[in-house]
Amino acid sequence: MAKYLVIVESPAKVKTIRKFLGSSYEVMASNGHVRDLPKSSLGIDVEHDYEPKYITIRGKGELLAGLRRAVKKADKIYLATDPDREGEAISWHLLYALKLEEKLEAKKVYRITFNEITKNAVKESLKNAREIDMNLVDAQQARRMLDRMVGYRISPLLWEKIKRGLSAGRVQSVTLRIICDREEEINAFIPEEYWTLDVFLKVKGERKSICAKYYGTKDGKQSIVNKEQADAVMNSLKGAEYSVREVKKSERMKKAPLPFTTSTLQQEAGKVLNFSTQKTMRLAQQLYEGVDIKGEGMVGLITYLRTDSTRVSQEAAEMAAKFITAGYGEAYLHRDTGEKKNNQKIQDAHEAIRPTDLNRTPAAVKEQLPRDLFRLYQLIWKRFVASRMSAAKYDTTSVKIQAKEQIFTLSSSSLSFDGFLCVYRPAEEGEEENALTAALSRESELSFESFDPRQHFTQPPAHYTESSLVKDLEELGIGRPSTYAPTIGIILARHYVVKEGRNLYVTELGEVVNNMMKQAFPAIVDVNFTASMEALLDSVEEGTVKWKTVVANFYPDLDAAVDTAEKLLAHISIEDEVSDETCDLCGRQMVIKYGPHGRFLACPGFPECRNTKPYFEKTGVSCPKCGKDVVMKKTRKGRKYYGCIDNPDCDFMVWQKPSGETCPKCGSALLIKGNKLVCADQQCGYQVLSELSNKA
Repeated sequence: MAKYLVIVESPAKVKTIRKFLGSSYEVMASNGHVRDLPKSSLGIDVEHDYEPKYITIRGKGELLAGLRRAVKKADKIYLATDPDREGEAISWHLLYALKLEEKLEAKKVYRITFNEITKNAVKESLKNAREIDMNLVDAQQARRMLDRMVGYRISPLLWEKIKRGLSAGRVQSVTLRIICDREEEINAFIPEEYWTLDVFLKVKGERKSICAKYYGTKDGKQSIVNKEQADAVMNSLKGAEYSVREVKKSERMKKAPLPFTTSTLQQEAGKVLNFSTQKTMRLAQQLYEGVDIKGEGMVGLITYLRTDSTRVSQEAAEMAAKFITAGYGEAYLHRDTGEKKNNQKIQDAHEAIRPTDLNRTPAAVKEQLPRDLFRLYQLIWKRFVASRMSAAKYDTTSVKIQAKEQIFTLSSSSLSFDGFLCVYRPAEEGEEENALTAALSRESELSFESFDPRQHFTQPPAHYTESSLVKDLEELGIGRPSTYAPTIGIILARHYVVKEGRNLYVTELGEVVNNMMKQAFPAIVDVNFTASMEALLDSVEEGTVKWKTVVANFYPDLDAAVDTAEKLLAHISIEDEVSDETCDLCGRQMVIKYGPHGRFLACPGFPECRNTKPYFEKTGVSCPKCGKDVVMKKTRKGRKYYGCIDNPDCDFMVWQKPSGETCPKCGSALLIKGNKLVCADQQCGYQVLSELSNKA
């Protein structure tokens, strides 16, 4: 008969842990949180020291009854929820939901944590049982209450002023702003022309020509900004002699990457595997909780998946050293593996994300894992092994070639020792090997073959992808490892942002919500303010700041901002806007309404007349191809563009608003970008300052 009860979060862990502990232990799951703030109200008593009002989550009554029965039979209870703030808070809630206060006083209730679900880790945790860490609990309570205050005070205002079903969140609102700011930057970007000039030279005694890039003059680097400058350089070099001025050879080292944190795993899985942040976390959770491996049963394949730390335990470091030395040789082992330098607080309670056993190679488990689960495990396994390996080495050659006063350069690198690259190549790293086919020296004789001048235009900042957004959120100190995936999931689910390919685009609805938040709640969507709140929560975890102090300082300002916003925004008319379209069925002037997917035209005679039409906002500009109206449209996922109202018969379409004017150079449409009019044909490059842009 079981004498001890172990309560974990997820049912997926139960079978794995039960196998490790034997018949003296009963293992049960709480299925996540069992208590929370009520959905029907704020759930925080702002009049009485901001005391939270926790209730049992609907549907958890039967589960709690089963846990209470098990508690009565057990001599000791071990609360084994996840090793982070959230897990600590769940253990604390279980303590009160199961009425374990008396057993706590009798020292029969313990908190245990393990960073990996392996036999050694679980048994070791029982030897190091402790009390619940109230600093961690309080940090989580503060986060939960801050998020609840923002959501429950601001969301009703969005419902009233824009439309029902919208939401605001402390982290999601600033994330939306970051994406909107990037979109504005892209839309206002003015491409600038520049040229590159390559020269092809024949080396005496060599079959292949070499290609050198224009650098500048002997006095320093020079840029070529237009065709006239490119022509001037080429004309100045007619009949010039080319000679090798300098050859530098050196060795370059490329260090191994650090093992994965939550953020870097999400970024790399997005780039390499095209996984969303939510998919990455879902699969990583499965790998952590346990997978059925033939001959071993349920096994946790990776360590805990929510971490900011790149630290690796001594045991894991020794395991990696043995594996690398045996499989690759002593030269491939790097003993002094550094850790991530970061000015921000690192949640270092557990290690980096790594395999629990390196001998479970990807090849060994491939047949027993679904494809996507295998691909993620392989990525984690390779990254960890590579992180303990020596640097790759390259032999590099840099050559300067002179012709009169002008300087051209070429460089190459060849891999001399592959090091960690024999296991893992990061997504952003391309093939770097680019060896010179000709042996060049100061004595090499060169002869001119041809020039290759090329026109280019500077590119705007890239649209955010989930990977690049996670990277920026981490660098800005917005949110924590556990919040990135749900935050991105929420703004996608609310249709504030859409995903096309890998890119994220703001929808019209997202712009409206962001503009209102910036106008009425500038502090909430301020990046620095949100980052400072995260720092305060870290201070609560450290025990240097009281959690109710954080909440008490936050709520009055929020309350005042909501009251002010209700008055300032009260004049906004939410009546239906009358359009210039006539109803085909009854002749009334149709009105503009908002639906789940944006605006549409509806007959005001509803319910007698139920006629509706798509709504297209007219720009007042005629189509340059057919002369009909150019209207603002949206892609299937909600991204704005401008096109002919006669589509699909007319295929005119651009991403920026057309000005109605045509390019004097090539006849294409001129688009409004920032304070300039820019030719729609990027190859043309025509642009001019215009007052029209201020009206866009």
